[in-house]
Amino acid sequence: MTQHRSDHGTETDDEDDVLEWADQVMATVAGEVRRRRKELRWSAQDLADKCEEIGHPIPRNVIANMESGRRSNLPLVDVMVLAQALNTPPICLIYPVGYIDDVQRLPLQHPTATLDALSWFTGENITLGADNDMLRYFRAHQAAEERLKTARKEEEYARYHAETAPNADRKAEALRTQARAAEAAEDAMNRLRRARAFIRKDGVTPPFLWPDIAAEVDPPELSPNAIEENNV
Repeated sequence: MTQHRSDHGTETDDEDDVLEWADQVMATVAGEVRRRRKELRWSAQDLADKCEEIGHPIPRNVIANMESGRRSNLPLVDVMVLAQALNTPPICLIYPVGYIDDVQRLPLQHPTATLDALSWFTGENITLGADNDMLRYFRAHQAAEERLKTARKEEEYARYHAETAPNADRKAEALRTQARAAEAAEDAMNRLRRARAFIRKDGVTPPFLWPDIAAEVDPPELSPNAIEENNV
């Protein structure tokens, strides 16, 4: 077992620090469960009933012991169900942004801002490497798909206004808006094609697309080898 000097100048065992960190993580989750439950004006039994409705019963006494610090462990499945019952993302039980200023991401590390820790956990603020590029591809796919849907709605809206414009100036403005939306839609389509090509290149099935979009995005001649990865 190695030792290191704490901030207070006394030597502490790494093993003790790990245990203390684990206790802090559990205390944070328990505190946020209690805060959310009280915010909803629920009793521990109300929360237990909600967990049972979801399909993973967590008895009232277990919830009470967790909130009071008497429970020695907290399975991940319990965190997931408690979050669903409390209508909050599971990550917000672990890293309650806005309610705790900073947290310790891992043992033997200094505390960091809670939002930074949350971003680290979700992979939002790190440079992805070869081992986790699939996450980047799927995020790029999702962003491009949403942008495509938005751009097409904007294009349709602008087309309608161009057709019903009361005068030439309004029609010209609507046509310019339509052209910009069409350009944005084409750019989103290309990004979607690139993301799907790289997902397939790694032997993974891309996310489902509605047939009308899929017919445009996945032409037979598309070749992943001809696409620049940096454009994803």
